[in-house]
Amino acid sequence: MVDLRANYGVDAPAVLAGLALGGVAELALAAVTFAIGWPILGVVLLIGGLILIIGAALFAHTTFRGKFRIWDAELDRLAFKGDERVLDLGCGRGLVLLRAAAKVPKGKVTGLDLWTRDQSGNSQDAAWANARAEGVADRVELVTGDMRSLPFEDATFDLVVSSLAVHNIPDADGRAKAVSEAFRVLKPGGRLRLADFRNARDYAEVLRECGAEDVRVYDLGWRFWYGGPQGRTSMIAARRP
Repeated sequence: MVDLRANYGVDAPAVLAGLALGGVAELALAAVTFAIGWPILGVVLLIGGLILIIGAALFAHTTFRGKFRIWDAELDRLAFKGDERVLDLGCGRGLVLLRAAAKVPKGKVTGLDLWTRDQSGNSQDAAWANARAEGVADRVELVTGDMRSLPFEDATFDLVVSSLAVHNIPDADGRAKAVSEAFRVLKPGGRLRLADFRNARDYAEVLRECGAEDVRVYDLGWRFWYGGPQGRTSMIAARRP
């Protein structure tokens, strides 16, 4: 029997595994040190292990539930007309892309990715499988490409979104280019929503230099924490005049 449920994978699975295993290891060492009569070291290890376990739980919540709720709320606030063209940069397995597709029954969504980083099972085939499972494949286009050089004409999209993708570009100039490219392909009046846990203020400054209006940076709350407040995610919002 074919499983038609969408599967969006795990963000940075090695990091999640490291937090969980590290926490278990520290708790085990704490038990040993208490048993042999080293209580001070035991307390230190106990606290460290609990911090790692809590971090793993927060990370798992974000990747399996929290980010879904946050993006649902963000997209709901955009009040779609239903015929928009949407671009998702670094779409991965399609979480944001396909939620946007559900909002535009008369529109079209395009997902762009290099299909290489960060997410378990990240592939174009996985994104297509999810599009079919969600019942929106008829309005989806997937493109293999680099967000620093988008293969689209100026003023093509009503909305550009991205979730935890731009930070994967290793250099600041490359990240700035990706953000400016996202702005370039927006139609007049088009909107941008870019979520990331690094460099948010830098992205906002690039958008202002490009001439964007209503540029805002705001925290997305604990449901989008990757391991704790040190891994908090911010949203960069902007509009093209």
